[in-house]
Amino acid sequence: MSSVAIAQTGGLAIGTKGSALPYQVIEKIGDVEIRHGGYGSSAFRDPGHPDRFYAMTDRGPNADGPTKDSKVFPVPAFTPSIGHFAIESNGSIKLLENIPMRRPDGTLLTGLPNPKGLGSTGETALDLAGKVLSPDPYGIDSEGLAVAPDGSFWVSDEYGPHIVHFSAKGIELERISPVGVDTKGRKLPAVLARRTPNRGMEGLTITPDGKTLVGTMQSTLSNPDKKSVVNKTLVRIVSFDLESGKTKQYVYRQNRNHFSNSEILALDNHRFLIDERDSEFPGVKDNVQKHVYLIDLRNATDVSGDVTAPSGMLVNGKTLEQNSWQELEQAGIKPVAKSLVIDMVKEHNYPHEKFEGMWLLDDKHLAVINDDDFGIINQDGKVTKKILPATGKVDANTVYVYPLSAPAAN
Repeated sequence: MSSVAIAQTGGLAIGTKGSALPYQVIEKIGDVEIRHGGYGSSAFRDPGHPDRFYAMTDRGPNADGPTKDSKVFPVPAFTPSIGHFAIESNGSIKLLENIPMRRPDGTLLTGLPNPKGLGSTGETALDLAGKVLSPDPYGIDSEGLAVAPDGSFWVSDEYGPHIVHFSAKGIELERISPVGVDTKGRKLPAVLARRTPNRGMEGLTITPDGKTLVGTMQSTLSNPDKKSVVNKTLVRIVSFDLESGKTKQYVYRQNRNHFSNSEILALDNHRFLIDERDSEFPGVKDNVQKHVYLIDLRNATDVSGDVTAPSGMLVNGKTLEQNSWQELEQAGIKPVAKSLVIDMVKEHNYPHEKFEGMWLLDDKHLAVINDDDFGIINQDGKVTKKILPATGKVDANTVYVYPLSAPAAN
């Protein structure tokens, strides 16, 4: 690695050598550490400092519960938060500040599920003893992060799905949703309420002019319900005009059924980088995919239809998710154009099963960060260490840098 290349990336090495984020242990279950950490759900470059970035946690440490619709929260009071980090000249990463998310009254919110009618996924939250935890109307499963020009934060989540506006200090200013949340009268399209649980609005970005939010659902909506879905590679991308509150929707074609789009990053007002991944560890299964694509919305069809209709636009008397790609093409609907720019497994030996955050260091280098799940997983009904098969070590938030051949923003 040349000194020139390192200087271009602020000290971070390019390729397989990553830089780990700092963490602290917040709980121990036997010899299992629950780490904070957990900042890999999304990331965004600090608009005022090219050698700094923000990275965000999701709802907090959790594991599958004893029943299909239950989740265990080992640290129920955990508050989702945004970390502000600096890249040091030697390539190490320093936490400058942790910004916890707060309710409008300034009290700390949690990552516990929302009540029915306010974004509930139908999950029952349990503590380690199996006691049912009360839902939180301000709870958020934070997954997408965008930093506005004024330094405030826009966060998308997997519950409602909601898009929540937080001040630079982390205080909630507005919550935009397709369900019974109406803080300022602005809504997301009603059809988004049919997100599959835990696969809501996973990625969020803001255009360089600061005028438009663009979010991606993680995977196919259960529209009108999970059993009726035919097209399991169709994902909706949604834009939200911050001045008018108007939305547009586009369809994205995933490579395989039930893949995940976990992050989206604006290059300009119409071109974006988007990730598409499975949930497998490289080296454990064949054909593992962790891809970054360049997409363009300009020639894609706006499939909004009636934004108040629970099923959204209908084609051939069916929801979009009930139509094949051939049927949609015959109806004149074009998905967003996409082209592969990085294959992280094939080209760079990426060791994690997830990557959910990315930002531009400059116009030739992309930084990505993995979601480490706070260093834990559920195995045989027990919370245990999340070990990477490729390294034999506990998973940790790590930043990797990759050369980027996509054209610069314009």
